[in-house]
Amino acid sequence: MNIIELETGLQDITDGLCKENFIFDFFLAYGMSKTSVDRVKKNAKVNKLDSDGELTVKNKKFFFKVIDSPHSITLEELAESKKGIRFVVVTDYSRFCAYDSNLKSFIDIDMDELSKNYDFFLPLAGIEKALFYDEKEADVKASVKMAKLFDELNKTNSTDNEDDVKALNVFFTRLLFCLFAEDSAMFGSDENLFTNYIETVSKKDGSDLHVHVESVFNKLNSNSQDVSTTLQKFPYVNGGLFRDSFAIPSFTQKARKLLIECGSELDWSQINPDIFGSMIQAVITDEHRGGLGMHYTSVPNIMKVIEPLFLDELYEEFEKVKGNTKKLNLLHLRLQNLKIFDPACGSGNFLIIAYKELRKLEILIFKEGGLLISPSIELTQFYGIELDDFAHEVAILSLWLTEHQMNLEFKKEFGTVPATFPLQDGGYIAHGNATRLDWNEVCPRDDGDEIYILGNPPYIGTRNQEKNHKLDMAYVFHGIKNYKNLDYIACWFYIGAKYIENINAKYAFVSTNSIVQGDQVAILWSNIFSKNIEIAFAYQSFKWKNNAKNNAGVTVVIIGLENINNRDKKLYINDLIKKTKEINGYLISAPKVFIKRRSEPLIEIPKMSYGNYTGGCNELLLSPLEKDDILSENKNAQKFIRKLSGSAEFIQNKERYCLWIYNSNLEEALKIDKIKDRINQVKQNRLLSKDESLQKLADRPHQFRDLKEAKKSSIIVPIVSSERRKYIPIGFLDKEYIIPNSAQAIYDADVWIFGFISSYMHNIWMRAVAGRLKTDYRYSSTLVYNTFPFPKITNNQKEDITELVNNILDARDSHKIYGKTLADLYDPDKMPDDLRQAHKDLDLYMEQCYRKKPFESDEERLAYLFVLTQHLEMLLRSLKRVDLTIPL
Repeated sequence: MNIIELETGLQDITDGLCKENFIFDFFLAYGMSKTSVDRVKKNAKVNKLDSDGELTVKNKKFFFKVIDSPHSITLEELAESKKGIRFVVVTDYSRFCAYDSNLKSFIDIDMDELSKNYDFFLPLAGIEKALFYDEKEADVKASVKMAKLFDELNKTNSTDNEDDVKALNVFFTRLLFCLFAEDSAMFGSDENLFTNYIETVSKKDGSDLHVHVESVFNKLNSNSQDVSTTLQKFPYVNGGLFRDSFAIPSFTQKARKLLIECGSELDWSQINPDIFGSMIQAVITDEHRGGLGMHYTSVPNIMKVIEPLFLDELYEEFEKVKGNTKKLNLLHLRLQNLKIFDPACGSGNFLIIAYKELRKLEILIFKEGGLLISPSIELTQFYGIELDDFAHEVAILSLWLTEHQMNLEFKKEFGTVPATFPLQDGGYIAHGNATRLDWNEVCPRDDGDEIYILGNPPYIGTRNQEKNHKLDMAYVFHGIKNYKNLDYIACWFYIGAKYIENINAKYAFVSTNSIVQGDQVAILWSNIFSKNIEIAFAYQSFKWKNNAKNNAGVTVVIIGLENINNRDKKLYINDLIKKTKEINGYLISAPKVFIKRRSEPLIEIPKMSYGNYTGGCNELLLSPLEKDDILSENKNAQKFIRKLSGSAEFIQNKERYCLWIYNSNLEEALKIDKIKDRINQVKQNRLLSKDESLQKLADRPHQFRDLKEAKKSSIIVPIVSSERRKYIPIGFLDKEYIIPNSAQAIYDADVWIFGFISSYMHNIWMRAVAGRLKTDYRYSSTLVYNTFPFPKITNNQKEDITELVNNILDARDSHKIYGKTLADLYDPDKMPDDLRQAHKDLDLYMEQCYRKKPFESDEERLAYLFVLTQHLEMLLRSLKRVDLTIPL
């Protein structure tokens, strides 16, 4: 839901009020599709809305009535009489009254105030207010107002160069400070000092407003009293906030009105800097405009980083020293020596929450008996790096606002508080590229410091990196092999490891879980662990999102690192905390084993290979209609047509074919015109290709690059499979099928190999070590199949597994006759009971091949597999040969 567009849309509806279409335009504004609204309109015509003035929309639980006197009816009673209705609205198109029977809340407003009350009907758009306004109602409304003002100023002020953009950004941060200061008593007892001054002295057309704003800013930067009496009321702020001179944007009459509304209609003292900064940044940044309230990191998620990184330990120490004044003061002294550093700080969310939490602990120390002097945790203990100029400015401002808020909390407890003005030095937030700046210059590592680095750096996968990102990666990972396979965020993890090496420091970052999967693990974590750095705590994959409803979020991990020590490590698995001695690069409580690609299987099993490469030969691929078209010309063409099945065809049971022509029967095939035409087209395409390898294939245009086929049957293994599936839906294909490179294949394998791949042990191994295509699993023969550790088994065991595999295949067949595809059968919500049980039987047997004692969790299964892999690799090194079929 785009809040700005919603409020604007409602305002347009009431400004140009059309009674006949009002309610339908209203529904459109709240996101109902035009088709649905047309259907409502049609029903309304049947129900005679124009004459009776009533409309019920059951699927929206909404009742609307036009009435001469809206106050003549009791809305609660009307709602009770309409069973199943949530919203009851009555209006005479002058007065607008509504009741929400769920929340027991009312609005009674003039029609032209509807846009200001847009939040009342947000549930129509699927956004419950209890969630949407969880501690941020003021932030959302303030952001909407700011967005309107920004848009208006952007129309009439140049932003063609960096200086213009910088000036506008600085203006907004200074404006935010003034609005916050006048509502939170920072400017003294005069309410709305800034807003009233601007409204009083400026012309209504806004033409001279920039002059008066500049006068206020100059006064805030000066202790001089040589100004008008009104301006003398503004204090000297200092802190550098108003020090540098920047052009003030020019105002229109509408822009002046919006600025005054920002000050007069909102209580800025209620904003939360930790949320508000990101929301204001979304106002300024076009690509983030889509939905205000969606672009901040929720406090509970930030706490997942802060608590295990340093806060839990500080509170544990606090509990131990309660009642001991000397030790309480030592703890307080420790807080004063902390440094908190976010090298990708955005608008400062992590720094703000960290500052708040340390100030809260300081208050508890004083209340418990520590020596009370004054708040001693300074903004100068907080450091950051931010590339975006506006976010950089907002981060500095937000820290100041947070300091004032916490000073007020201190005053509530102890009755005194340091003077707000002049401002002291703020947090040191460097404007620049964190992959190029020297972190030690930004946040110096001095003797006696205790440094904690934290944040949520930019992700940017390998395929989405632009030229500047690639140059940054080359700079950071100079001399490291295969670094190009890493995500951009790996820069922060690697620089962080070098920064904390051998000093009293830790760091923790939020990251997409891709850096603990696939090839990235061996590349990144082997280089980090080599610096005697280890994982102190980690959250396994979870959804990182804010409180906005229907915000799916992204799958992330949180990883905290420190110098090697003997302390227990903490592994957060769902809602549980597991203490362990070691966490590896896959975020498993297991040895630091790095799974690298192998060209051959680790154990004695048949080779798995990609299907036949189909590049440059699309004309050799046939749909059912194309196949029939060729056969309609010449039935003898059947000998040149084979069934084709890749991942999608196999899982979705789609019919597809291909031309499969041997050199020995090429001459015969060329006698069929429709086949000859296709072969000629392949030759032409390959000759015109920029790919030299495809150009060479022009010499045999009647064939795929690869000529792999089964003598008896093939096991097909889809390369990409949904993350929701417990099992990869593999299967057997008879020798008539050709497998393209959208799948992998094991040709003429024994049936028990199917059980090897289908087993749950193999599937959890795949989830741990495979890469991803978005969130789906990307199966790799070299990274998954060839590396999977499995003990040597007897022929009797292979026969048992074969029987269990046949049970799975029988269960599948019993459902396929009803048209069920493998996609249907392996949907975790729809998997048939008999198929599920057949897989369970196989899983149990395969696990007993490893050991007789049942595994209690996936964590234990993976730990066992990693230990087994470590043993096998040690054995390989000691024997110096590849024969690893020796049973352990």
